[in-house]
Amino acid sequence: MKINVLNKKKIIYLSSILFPILITQLGLFSMNFFDTTMSGKVHPNDLAGVAIGSSLWVPVYTGLSGILLSVTPIVAQLVGAKKTKDVPFMVVQGLYVSIFISVLILILGFFVLDPILLNMGLENEVRYIAKWYLISLSLGIFPLFLYAVLRCFIDALGFTRVTMIITLTSLPINFVFNYLFIFGKFGFPALGGIGAGIASAITYWCITAIAIFIVNKRSPFKEYYIFKTFFPISFKAWGEILKIGVPIGLSIFFETSIFAAVTLLMSQYHTVTIASHQAAINFASFLYMLPLSISLALTIVIGQEVGAKRIRDARQYSYIGIGLALVLSIISAALIYFFRPEVASLYTSDNAVLKLTQDFLIYAIFFQLSDAIAAPIQGILRGYKDVNVTFIMALISYWVIGLPVGYLVATYTPLDAFGYWIGLISGLAAGAIGLSFRLYKIQRKYEVLNAENN
Repeated sequence: MKINVLNKKKIIYLSSILFPILITQLGLFSMNFFDTTMSGKVHPNDLAGVAIGSSLWVPVYTGLSGILLSVTPIVAQLVGAKKTKDVPFMVVQGLYVSIFISVLILILGFFVLDPILLNMGLENEVRYIAKWYLISLSLGIFPLFLYAVLRCFIDALGFTRVTMIITLTSLPINFVFNYLFIFGKFGFPALGGIGAGIASAITYWCITAIAIFIVNKRSPFKEYYIFKTFFPISFKAWGEILKIGVPIGLSIFFETSIFAAVTLLMSQYHTVTIASHQAAINFASFLYMLPLSISLALTIVIGQEVGAKRIRDARQYSYIGIGLALVLSIISAALIYFFRPEVASLYTSDNAVLKLTQDFLIYAIFFQLSDAIAAPIQGILRGYKDVNVTFIMALISYWVIGLPVGYLVATYTPLDAFGYWIGLISGLAAGAIGLSFRLYKIQRKYEVLNAENN
């Protein structure tokens, strides 16, 4: 009876952390969703251009911002261990790292963007839209990465509802500026897919401004004096952030970049295929927000439990999180299967794209189960600060197994473009299996250490 009561309390606490994270993730994803769907209403070229631009940007952003996710377990464990005086120092160092990363992206983008796009064999109009979509988006890189750190700080304290409110506040801004710049309303220029990049950049500035205000003016964040205490750059602290963050970033990059690579390989096909693939991937990514949110919530609660040396509680949270993700994955798979026509119509009114998108969505069903296992386990392992093996598994699963399988099936079987999706499914399944074994080993290790200390 006591165990059941304790588990009930854990479910309630995890849910209180999870729900705002889910709303936040859906909100952030909605910006890309608005970019894609609203651009698709202009012309298939705009949809394809934004698809290519997003395929280049998303793995770069998610991989490098993944480095900053290390702030969450670091702060969570400091809070769990009641070392709150060390929190502002680490957050400020995280902000310094975010500025460094932003500068690095802009410099690299200046030199490599044109060569990459020119070598992709795109139609001229699609290449032009992709290029200027990314250039427009780059105007918001600095605030976007600063916000990533501030969000990690706020979330690690358990106040995920705050970042939810920030994101929900910014959504109308993104939608309005998309409407103005994509379609050219109220005297604004009609820029199509390029306008989506401008709208997103403006939104990133708004999100960051709101976050800075809250961290400065609202409790309990203002008590940490994040922007009122000067801390010089500490490369030792950078080392701690990067030691945990780089493997996290690499594992995320390997996962997201394989989706980007598949989209880029799709550039050999007709624009209709590119647009259909992107629409289906976009919706699959939308559903991925469920296991991803569970993953982020688990990092917070398990980080706090491990910091407080409550190892058994950490393990119970992991079971609850994985179980919840599995249930939601079954619901997601059913949603895709029964509502394929309605989902496809969200992205396009072009008959050819509409039909092909529904075919791709069938394959997206098989993403759900693997994501329901792999994503929560990644969050759990980050809570333990176990990140090195995860990125090696991601490299093997996606690039040694997934992409080669996809290329072979697409090239040497009648499945053609669908073969790449079979490769993605294979990589995701391999990752889920490998991470499950890793989690078992880490939990056993911590239980042994805990028993020895007691």
